[in-house]
Amino acid sequence: MKNLVYEEFGKVGVITLNRPETRNALSMDLLAELEELIGRVSAERRVRVVVIRGAGKAFSSGHDLKEILNQHPIEVERLFNQCYRVMQAIRDAPQPYIAQVHGVATAAGCQLVAACDMAVAAKSALFATPGVKIGLFCFTPVTFVSRAVGRKKAFEMGFTGEFITADEAMRFGLVNKVVEDDRLEEETMNLAEKVAGYSLNVLESGKRFFYKQLFMEDFQALAYATEAISLYSSTEDAREGISAFFEKRTPVW
Repeated sequence: MKNLVYEEFGKVGVITLNRPETRNALSMDLLAELEELIGRVSAERRVRVVVIRGAGKAFSSGHDLKEILNQHPIEVERLFNQCYRVMQAIRDAPQPYIAQVHGVATAAGCQLVAACDMAVAAKSALFATPGVKIGLFCFTPVTFVSRAVGRKKAFEMGFTGEFITADEAMRFGLVNKVVEDDRLEEETMNLAEKVAGYSLNVLESGKRFFYKQLFMEDFQALAYATEAISLYSSTEDAREGISAFFEKRTPVW
């Protein structure tokens, strides 16, 4: 792969965006590689959690503006459809995805953080959807950011384009945890390894359930949850986990 590095550490996969000279701008080529890699990792099921991080000084500065300026709208749509497929691949993956964020995460880079299931940020990290400043509103980034943070804060981010700090990002729900810069990798891997200790089948069923119920009416969601927990109670993983609980031993996944 030209634009990515992929490594596996036990049950944790780590994807590194590897265009540091552009602050890991999400070019068409990078996004195509990322879609293919996510699909392969999903199909192989060797790892139970995946971390996405950036090489160099930033997580990601967003789309490569050279692929937008003076391009025909059909060509630009191809780029954004490719980004759509990456976000869809993350959502459809059986593994939880964790963004490991340092430096800046702007525009589509901020969207990528929001699209991941969880995120850990270095204390010095900064987040923004600054398209308004260059005459092109961050339509697609704001779509995902507005589903991660409160409505008023998402509107502010979209309409001022200003940075928010890592602490603000955590307070408003964009990231799960803020850590000292020199502990970012360690703390992200600690979280990843904790989740990777569980059954991939259980993680997959929980992830699919979580996003499907999220925007249902309360009791529609509860009815769906009732069906799901009843169905999955008879799985091999449930039997093993409950048996291990009663036998006071570690379950074997």
